[in-house]
Amino acid sequence: MMKSRNSSCWVFILALCISSCKYSFDTVELSSPDGMYTFNLDVEDGLAYSVNWNGVSLIEKSALGFRLNDGTLLPAGVTVLKIEKASNNISWKPIYGEQSMYTDHYNEIIVHLNSDGWQGKFALRVRAYNEGVAFRYEINSNEDLQIDKELTEFIFPVDATVWVSAAAQSEIKRHRLSALSIIAERPLLAELSDSVFTAIGEAALVDFARMKFEKDETKANTLVASLEKGDKNQYPVVVPKDGYNTPWRYVMAGKNTAQILQNNYLLLNLNEANKITDTAFIRPGKVIREVTLTTQGGIACVDFAVKHNLQFVEFDAGWYGNEYDDASDATTVTVDPNRSPGPLDLQKVIDYAKDKEIGIILYVNRRALEKQLDDVLSSLKSWGVVGLKYGFVNVGPQKWTSWLHEAVKKAAEHQLMVDVHDEYRPTGYSRTYPNLMTQEGIRGDEESTPNDGVITTIFTRMIAGAGDQTNCYFAPRVTEKMGSHASQMAKVICIYSPWQFLFWYDRPTGAPSRTGGAGGAEGTIPEIDDLQFFDDVPTVWDETKIIEGYPGKYVSIARKNGDKWFLGAIAGTEEYKLSLKLDFLDENTTYEATVYSDDKSLNTRTNVRIENMVVNSKTVFEKNILNQNGLAVIFSPVDQIYTFNRKHL
Repeated sequence: MMKSRNSSCWVFILALCISSCKYSFDTVELSSPDGMYTFNLDVEDGLAYSVNWNGVSLIEKSALGFRLNDGTLLPAGVTVLKIEKASNNISWKPIYGEQSMYTDHYNEIIVHLNSDGWQGKFALRVRAYNEGVAFRYEINSNEDLQIDKELTEFIFPVDATVWVSAAAQSEIKRHRLSALSIIAERPLLAELSDSVFTAIGEAALVDFARMKFEKDETKANTLVASLEKGDKNQYPVVVPKDGYNTPWRYVMAGKNTAQILQNNYLLLNLNEANKITDTAFIRPGKVIREVTLTTQGGIACVDFAVKHNLQFVEFDAGWYGNEYDDASDATTVTVDPNRSPGPLDLQKVIDYAKDKEIGIILYVNRRALEKQLDDVLSSLKSWGVVGLKYGFVNVGPQKWTSWLHEAVKKAAEHQLMVDVHDEYRPTGYSRTYPNLMTQEGIRGDEESTPNDGVITTIFTRMIAGAGDQTNCYFAPRVTEKMGSHASQMAKVICIYSPWQFLFWYDRPTGAPSRTGGAGGAEGTIPEIDDLQFFDDVPTVWDETKIIEGYPGKYVSIARKNGDKWFLGAIAGTEEYKLSLKLDFLDENTTYEATVYSDDKSLNTRTNVRIENMVVNSKTVFEKNILNQNGLAVIFSPVDQIYTFNRKHL
């Protein structure tokens, strides 16, 4: 676990150039510090933008702005009033992350606009990073406004190949943009050519309607922002008169999908810095789910967690009654008889776990949260609970977006960590409130997703941030529907989540045999050598290297924690012939590599072969991974320095 505190800046440069005169030109240009990205703003005929990367067009001239509920366009009759320019170059240290330090380096302009009846009250803030470009609208009105529609377009130069899903947890499919028939989730990945990929999405969604993407049937290669409306089809966004900044809309690019995923910290940079003063209660770690809702099951999970280096036990739905019944009270322990016969002395389990330095997490459905959030947080804190999983929360409309982020903030005030269940996808808020440990919004193991779907998820959904994959290991679905046991290990490395839920459908020895709780349980965890991998793997990282991959086909990712490196590789629909120079390893260091791979010739429960070998940064590691199989490797420095120069294994 990284025990860093708030942002640590090593360089800060601020250059401010303000002109109060009206600009006579019709275009504004902004480039990234490395010159790779160029954002062009055009005000000659309305308000429009375009984005180039490495000399290639990513986004053609595309409209900007909003339509208000009275039909007014914002902005309209637009001219540039003034421009503010700034540059920023700092590094900041997260509480936890995919890296122990992030660079926040950008050039910025704030374009203040004259619009009919809106002089100086509407601006566009644009940032160009080496990782991508982003823009947001800044509105300052004398009265509350109602936004009917966002007009932001994303016009690609070609009929791109896109990877899209209709919902956060639905299957991500590959389409031509011209064949798109759904309103698509974000982030959205597009392939413009075999050497140009781009991703578009939103960051810092805190108090606004969720944006998705809808194809414009009247324009070729065009997606339009689609804001989610609320109850009774009301206007999706209300803008208060005392000033308002919208979420960021971003455009990223890379010569391959790995390069885009490597830069996903752009979303964190677009959010405000950590606002939690005392972060000592925030603790990443591994979690086992308790589904029998019994004292016996809880004690068994705690004992298993202690033995196998897990940090948390989560009690799933049903511990306070029927989660779907508005009358259920989440400040009491009243087991739902339809899920478990009990008995459950939850306080006894919490105290037992605390004595062994294991944290208890409780699942609470949105019905109880919406009805009694303050009381629930206060009660659970007094019991000694360390965190909650917010269940089936409403997402999408501005009302519920605001409610959820306020609920995360309130949890922080009670020093409670949070995991968000179901459809919520992150946009970087965990930088501002790092007690938001993880969230689903992912087609995880609950959906029995095969490896090709998982790989696609890695290169699309994981651009957004941490994903609670609900990883399982011994359940029959692993080999019957999903892939292999070694690929389940690889997923723990490849899919980042500060809270990693392991053994989602599996019970430890000593738990009641009856299935129960949310989703049931499919088997007992045997004490086999495979468990050593899960004992050793961490959940947060000092360095991350997205090595290579392509959606649906293959992926390999290396991550470092302390002095150890971890490698995960997964094959999708085709065999993956991995040939990898281990140059991510520290130079002048010799490692023992513990390799976990699939081998159907073994007569064991999981058919996982465990091998040890000696390697260094010059070693070329070669392995053929069969389709829907995987590979996981732990590289541990050895004390004795070996003098060898093997080129291949």
